[in-house]
Amino acid sequence: MIASRPIDIAVVPVSFRDLVPEITTSAYLTHGLYYYPAKFIPHAVRYCLQQYTQPGDTVVDPFAGSGTVGLEACLCGRRAFLLDLNYLLDHIIPLKIYQGRLALSPAVLEERLHAIFSGDTEFHPHWNTIAYWYAPEILAGLQRLWGAQKQLPHDTYALILEAALLKVSKHYSYAEHRLPKLFRSKSKRLYIDGLLQGDWQSRLHRQLRTQAQNILIDINALVEMFNGSVPALVHQGGVDSGSYEFRPGMEFHALISSPPYLQAQEYVRTFKLDLYWLGYKQRDIQRITALEIPYRKATRIVETHTLNAVRTRLSNAKLSAMLDSYFCHTLNVFDNAMAQLVRGGRACIFIGNPRVDGLEVEIWRVFMEYFADRGFDCETVLEDRIKARQLFSARKNKNPDGMKSEFMLILRKQ
Repeated sequence: MIASRPIDIAVVPVSFRDLVPEITTSAYLTHGLYYYPAKFIPHAVRYCLQQYTQPGDTVVDPFAGSGTVGLEACLCGRRAFLLDLNYLLDHIIPLKIYQGRLALSPAVLEERLHAIFSGDTEFHPHWNTIAYWYAPEILAGLQRLWGAQKQLPHDTYALILEAALLKVSKHYSYAEHRLPKLFRSKSKRLYIDGLLQGDWQSRLHRQLRTQAQNILIDINALVEMFNGSVPALVHQGGVDSGSYEFRPGMEFHALISSPPYLQAQEYVRTFKLDLYWLGYKQRDIQRITALEIPYRKATRIVETHTLNAVRTRLSNAKLSAMLDSYFCHTLNVFDNAMAQLVRGGRACIFIGNPRVDGLEVEIWRVFMEYFADRGFDCETVLEDRIKARQLFSARKNKNPDGMKSEFMLILRKQ
């Protein structure tokens, strides 16, 4: 079904950072505990929560990523329901949205660090190419640290050390730790070779201790912010949000989400090294990799005026198939979650306009046209100019200038 006519709507320029000045940095509290590519800025989430929900309402994010929507919802007294294909969500949330009432003890953390540094149990990731990513002596040292961590009582302190170990394990690998994709570079090889000329083990231990201490400080700041209240949320990683079966009668007051972009959806590949250190096996990772957009075919062809116009200008069959797959499976996710919205509930979708073979694709406009025939009115579209971006000149980039803006599409369920 194609929207009966093109939909004209005025795009309103805004700055979410100016609209929500109480958030002074995107990494405040526990927002910076885990690295995650293309993070949802908390200012945009907070704006939507303030404008379109009330305390006690339940908010869903079917592309939960690093849990930004969940944390902001809980800080604003809302309930959160989070889903994501990546297993990592279930490791992020217990720290990022800590549900304990009492502050954590630095002394207990120090005891656990001592246990890790003195442990002699080894953990070997279930990945036959793990040695490709490490110098032999560093790999052996990390295997002992991870082996000792996995012997600890399974509590918040163990999770803190798990998160800190993920950071140092990436830093001391041949993988570029400052880039979103997992790849090995010549410059990183030279960096590791330089570390091996000195006392790299003491340096690694210091970094691990500092990372863990900083995480504990951030969590304790969150405990103070919650002031004795316990955040209400549900989270589940490793699920296909497009086919997830919600509990009968479950209702959401708002959907707030930032879906992946057209040619930047390989989040499992980004975290492959992390997932193997966490103990996942090859079959686990293959299962969710097969569900990522670049690796699954479209089961239907989505048609809207804007999308059809893009198709007519694409000559590359692979890119056309990727376009079909993206809109099929992304909209399957939104269809599934937005069916649970209450009448009058809003869907707040934050997305940029990437380029495919040089053509700009207005994803927000495709979404708007698609949902116009499915019981949703477009209230507004807000354009937020991107003020900071990380570009990687050493890598091939078909869009070297990056996207100039991101758009918040606000749809209201009739």
